[in-house]
Amino acid sequence: MLDTVAGDTVGDSAYRTVRNDIIFGRLNPGERLRLEPLRKRYSVSVSTLREMLNRLASEGFVVAEGQKGFQVAPVSDVDLNEIADLRILIEGHALKRSFERGDIDWEARVVAAYHKLHRLEERMLGGDETAREEWKRADWNFHHALIEACGSSMLLETHGRIFDKYLRYQMLTLTFRGEVAAREHKQLHEAALAHDAETAMVVLEKHIRGGVEHSIRSRKGLRES
Repeated sequence: MLDTVAGDTVGDSAYRTVRNDIIFGRLNPGERLRLEPLRKRYSVSVSTLREMLNRLASEGFVVAEGQKGFQVAPVSDVDLNEIADLRILIEGHALKRSFERGDIDWEARVVAAYHKLHRLEERMLGGDETAREEWKRADWNFHHALIEACGSSMLLETHGRIFDKYLRYQMLTLTFRGEVAAREHKQLHEAALAHDAETAMVVLEKHIRGGVEHSIRSRKGLRES
């Protein structure tokens, strides 16, 4: 997920908005991206819009259809499993490096990120449906905090792109794995404070695989309903 930052141009801001709209399902998989309606919706010129869509195509969020224009990238179970494999590989490597290098300040950031996520998970478990998007942002912040001491900006950037693709599938079903996911986050938090990378990597893979299975079941249920 990309947040607007100081110094953004109109094009930068619109790019971030379109990208987040794809991730959070406000633009649907396979949806045709017609230039004129999008130009009005995001208040940008056609040339800027084309640049944005080409950039999103290079990241895999949009598909360029030659002379036909652009559409939001479709989704599939195969694609989700490939994304999960990449996330396990990249996040696991970054997590190990981060646990080796993390200092007290890093630990404090992990604690703060976990506290917010935990409170939002409590709201979700209590049936508060309004917390969904904020909860997923907190989920991202927690996983990012776990690996941010890895010492590699390229690794963090690559992880961010993969995480966003994984997140897109979760947001399409808008479901929460409940106490299972909350317990896994608690285990990751405890492993981080103990700098126990071996345990954390086992929990992380279980966490991601469980999320994939849950997302696939939920999407199947939506298709059949």
